[in-house]
Parts: sequence; structure tokens; C-alpha cells
Amino acid sequence: MPRPSQQLHPHREPALTREAATVLLLRDTEAGLEVLMTRRSPTASFAPGAYVFPGGRVDEDDAESRPIALRRRTQSRVQLTHAIAAVRECFEELGVLLAEHADGRPVSASELALMDRSTPADVPFAQQCAQRGLRLATDRVFAFAHWITDRDLPKRFDVLFLVARMPPGQMPQADETEQFEPCWVRPADALQRHADGGFDMIFPTIRTLQRLATYANVHAVLEACASERPLWSSCPRGGLLKGEEARFMEHEPPYGELALVCPDGQIAHPLDWQHEAPVPLLRNVQRLTAPNASVMTGPGTNSYIVGDRASGYIVIDPGPNDFDHVGRLWRATQGDVRAIVCTHSHADHSPGAVPLQALCESRPPILGLPSAPTARPTARFTPDRTLDDGESLRLEGGMDEAGRRITHTLRVIHTPGHAANHLCLVLEEDGLLFSGDHILNGSTTVIDPPDGNMSDYLESLDRLDEACAAFDVESILPAHGYVLGFARTAIARLKAHRLQREARIAAAMRKKPGGTPQDWLEMAYSDTPRHLWPVAARSLEAHIERILIRASEPAPQPSRFDPE
Repeated sequence: MPRPSQQLHPHREPALTREAATVLLLRDTEAGLEVLMTRRSPTASFAPGAYVFPGGRVDEDDAESRPIALRRRTQSRVQLTHAIAAVRECFEELGVLLAEHADGRPVSASELALMDRSTPADVPFAQQCAQRGLRLATDRVFAFAHWITDRDLPKRFDVLFLVARMPPGQMPQADETEQFEPCWVRPADALQRHADGGFDMIFPTIRTLQRLATYANVHAVLEACASERPLWSSCPRGGLLKGEEARFMEHEPPYGELALVCPDGQIAHPLDWQHEAPVPLLRNVQRLTAPNASVMTGPGTNSYIVGDRASGYIVIDPGPNDFDHVGRLWRATQGDVRAIVCTHSHADHSPGAVPLQALCESRPPILGLPSAPTARPTARFTPDRTLDDGESLRLEGGMDEAGRRITHTLRVIHTPGHAANHLCLVLEEDGLLFSGDHILNGSTTVIDPPDGNMSDYLESLDRLDEACAAFDVESILPAHGYVLGFARTAIARLKAHRLQREARIAAAMRKKPGGTPQDWLEMAYSDTPRHLWPVAARSLEAHIERILIRASEPAPQPSRFDPE
């Protein structure tokens, strides 16, 4: 975790959340799946005028309605209470009641007309249902998604989005107080109308509709929800793109960066890629992206500047030998560079080291690992000093408010795999991992033999996972792309992806034992766009090398101590 003293923004406690539930009523039509939506009051305190699904807060009385609520054997008590709240809110707002008589007869329109929808009603909702012998059809209400309102908003909810089939014989009628203009709409049509500017919706509604649009009918939706777990859980974060607010879910590339820079949800961090000025990530960490965007480098190579004016700076990956980029690094540090570290010697990472060193009066040392004989001619590199595995590079600055010395300590971790001389760095005090090209945001790194080695790469991932556990690392700062969050989860997923790909390659080799690497590429990378196959072919070679080596290793011999 970053030190509070290094955060860019003062701590702000997000508003507390209130439990709520909403229900997506669904029906099948000749045109496809439709969902019932309604427009909120223009004077509502939350999402005024937006089109939403019926729902609201979970009340204490909802738990007391359990005796008249039907329940699946696998349905939790918490989920049941939220289903009751959603059924009640749907009745109050739209006059649609998910209920039936004890003999299974659906509730009739005439019965509904006699029930009191006002809030609060003279006779509580559950009592009205019990008086008529109705049971709530909550056993046919399923969890679809879990949303927690963004941290920046003053009014926040912890909402279970539920789905249910629209009961037969009922017509929605808005209460004309909280909700207006109920309408049936196909998810894709709602999204298009929103894009055209005529159907206002908030972020969770949009993302829920995007997922809903992937299903052909109601049965498919309900079948997807059979596990009794929401299909996703998200508390979005927001940043600025072209000066406008933009929100993202946990799996999307900018999320980890927003979590690092604005942990309390402030909408203050620009996400536009630019090369003119460093982007502050913490008070002691800046990122300057080189102007070398491409298919291989994404938006460009990220150079990181660690330290502050009092401590001086360490530059990580000065990037290509680009006159303007090197000059910007020099100006950002005011020439007070104490060391230049190259995570590896590829042409988009290390060539800027010598010209940057030449600009600085102190001639800071260029540190890293020398390139191996297997490196390509364009990746030859000899540092001024070789960094040892586990070595620490320490900057000392001024004193903090408590009278303690402010330090910035980078721990070196040797991580061969992408390149034989690859290393990563952990900023110990703030729990940040500078991953070079070993871990990227938005793509997987290329392992290109002979300098690249897949077994080394996977073992290095394990070392990085251990380092993340040891130093409480939550954020990964890659050489290409935004900051990654959930560091250990990201590493685990990356390793699983590599092993899954290897399993597909091994299966292709077994299916076509006399095939060529090109044959196996087409089979194992059929899910990858063809224009990326030339790049994938390099990692394919690394996987084949690993598969063949492992196949040639002798099988472990049985032992009398093996379990029976």
C-alpha cells in the first residue's frame, strides 16, 4: 500500500452505502428479448430523469416478509431478502406483483387493483399479500449482477440486480411519483437510443444492458444465473478522457491506475495518453511515455521517475534514443538523476540511457544486467554496474511531519524470461512493482527464443508473486499500458493464461504430430486475430521448446513412500 504521505490527493472518506435491490423483468417477443424499464423522476436525488429498472432500498420489514416468500433450496437468506425488496419495490413503482396463490394461481388484475401501492401504505405490503393468501414468487427471482455505487458520488448504494420473467396477465403502470413512462425495450435498442442522446442511463444500467444483450431469450438469462452467484460484482472508478468523466469496471485497463492515484474515488486523473509531460501517479512516482506507439509497444514505452526534489531521482527504463523524450526526462528531474535502471536491453527500453546520462552533470550510473550472448544485435547492452538479485537502491530525502527520514527504496528482482537480462523492481515503502516487459497491461508479452525462455518466464512470475506477498504489493507499473491493480490476481491470471495456451499448443502437436509450427499456430491461436499471428509465432516457438524439453525429462520413479 502506498504511504498516505505520497498520495496526490488528501484522504476523503466515501459516503456509506445503503443496501438496495432492483429487478430486471424480462419477456420474449418475436423481435427478441425485452426488458422493462422506467424513467425516474426529474427531481429524484439519485439519477434524476434516468431510465432504470424498478427497485429501491432494502427495508427492515422485508426480512419479516420471509414467511410468505417462496424460496429455492439453494437461495441464501440474504438473497431472499433482496428478492423480497425487489418484488415490493416493483409493485409499489409499477404495479407489477410477482406472487401467486397457494394453489399456484397467478394474482389477478382485479386483485392488484384493490391493493394499496402507496408508500407507506396503511396496511404493510406483506400483510396485504397475506390477507389475500398470496405468496411472493421470490423463488423465480435470480441474482444477475452486484453493483456498488462509485466512490465519488454523495449517495451510494450496494445493489443486487435480479432477473425474473414478467408474470402473465399484468400491465405495468407507473406510480407517477418516483417512476414514469414504463416501457419494454430490447437491450440493444436501449443502448442505441442512449448513444443517440435520447435515453439517459447511468453507468451500471448501461453495462448491465450490454451483458443482457448477449442473451437470446429469457431462458438463457435464467440458466446463466443458476449458480446463485451474481455474474459479476463491481464498484466502478472514474477518470478523465478528453476532459470528460469516464467510468471503468475492475477488468478494464484503467481501473488499477485509478485505484492507485485516486483511491477514494476522486474524478481527477487524466487517462489520455500523451508524451509531452510526466503524469504524476504518486508524489514520488511519475510516468513519462515515449512517443514510440506501435502494435508491439501499445501507447509507447513508459519511463518511470522515482523520488522527489529532496532525494533526487532514479529513472527506470529511459526508453528509446529519442531526443525529445530524453530531454523531457532530464527536465522533469531537473538533471538530478542519481541512477538510471534498465529493466532489460530491448531497443525501446535501454538506448535512452547513455544520452540521458550525458545530459546530467553528475553522470549517474547506468544499472541493469548485461545482455546475454543470445540477445539480438539491437539489444546489446553493458551497464556501468551489474545489479545483484535482491540488491536495494535507496534514495534519502527530507524529513516527514513526524521527524522521520523520507526514503524511496527499490528492491531488485532478477526475472529472466522475456529477455535473459530482464529484471523488475519493487518500491518497498509504497508496495509498487515496476514490471518492465514481464507483465503488461492489455496484452501478454512476447517470449522470443533464444534470448526469451518460457520456463524462465513462468518461474519469474512465481518470484514476482512471492515479492508481492512479501512487500504488500497491490499495483503493478508496466512498461506498456496503465497501472495494473490486484497485483497477485493479475499474476495468477497471466500464468494461467500462459499454461492454457501451452495446453492448446500441446494438443495441436498431438493432433497433428507431423505438422509444422505454422500448422500448430493456426490450430492453437485460432482465437487470436490473424494479423497478430507473426508475433504469436515467436511465443509459440518458446512454448514448443518448453513442451519438448519437459517431454524428454525422465518420469519420476515410484517410491515406497508414495501414498497408496
